[in-house]
Amino acid sequence: MKMMPLERRGISNSRLALGCMGFGGSWSAEDAYTDDHVKQAEMAVDAALSIGITFYDHADIYTRGKAESVFGQVLKRQPQLREQIVIQSKVGIQLEDGALPARFNFSKEHILPSVDGILSRLGTEYIDILLLHRPDPLMEPDEIAEAFSQLKLSGKVRNFGVSNMSPGQIRFLQRALPDPIVVNQIEMSLLRHDWIDHGIHVNQKAGLNDSFPEGLMEFMQMEDIQIQAWGPLAQGRFSGRVHEKATEAELKTAALVKQLAEENDTTPESIVLAWLMKHPALVQPVIGTVNPERIIACRDAVRQSELMTRDQWYSLLISAREANKP
Repeated sequence: MKMMPLERRGISNSRLALGCMGFGGSWSAEDAYTDDHVKQAEMAVDAALSIGITFYDHADIYTRGKAESVFGQVLKRQPQLREQIVIQSKVGIQLEDGALPARFNFSKEHILPSVDGILSRLGTEYIDILLLHRPDPLMEPDEIAEAFSQLKLSGKVRNFGVSNMSPGQIRFLQRALPDPIVVNQIEMSLLRHDWIDHGIHVNQKAGLNDSFPEGLMEFMQMEDIQIQAWGPLAQGRFSGRVHEKATEAELKTAALVKQLAEENDTTPESIVLAWLMKHPALVQPVIGTVNPERIIACRDAVRQSELMTRDQWYSLLISAREANKP
């Protein structure tokens, strides 16, 4: 069986990741996390582990740091977990603060203390992967390389990656880095399928409206960079959650997902994820729920990705395209 890029690099063999953005409760700076939030996170982690998920995705801004703090409490209660899992976090976004707007910051002066904050909140001496969260137009690759080298030398970070970047941005950054970029995390789902359309619409008028970075999927595979999908369950719109503005085409797509799930004796969530994971790039979905039942509902995704036929895959794509039309 083909190994995903992170597995070939000896970092992780977990085909699914658990996104921890929902940990810690409110995004309000005034609200503190509670023991109930820790228990909720512990239940989510236990559910994820029960289906083989050993990869956990964070960011320093998630619930304003509370997500990492809550996860740190989980690790404190179960210290044996740290060496059994991979922890990834992100830096580079500064939230609105007083008169200052939300902004991006890839400066060395921001990256280094941000990582110290991550380690402190998680209660760990290192993180396995650090991602730059959103492109910073003012980024200087040589300065980022200095920060990354310092973090690697100190043992605080073992691997580096990016999020929401184009091939050109990755090349621009990689030319200065001594270590390879191992991850690019982008939005991908049945709802957000322009990553597929961009390739299909070459030399077609339909491609005039495609906004996905040209050649990203091919570039990632050639450079052996792990593609991670954020938002892979599409907020549940095709697996049981009826959106208030759902169109008839969207409901038909959800019905097709349900039909395939019933025919294959599995869950709608597994079918939705399997569609992503069927791609030869071996996409690693980052499921962003704290609901243990919904996490466990993803347990069959890997097997379903192997069973899904081309006809089923294209049927889902065409149906989802109709569902996404304005």
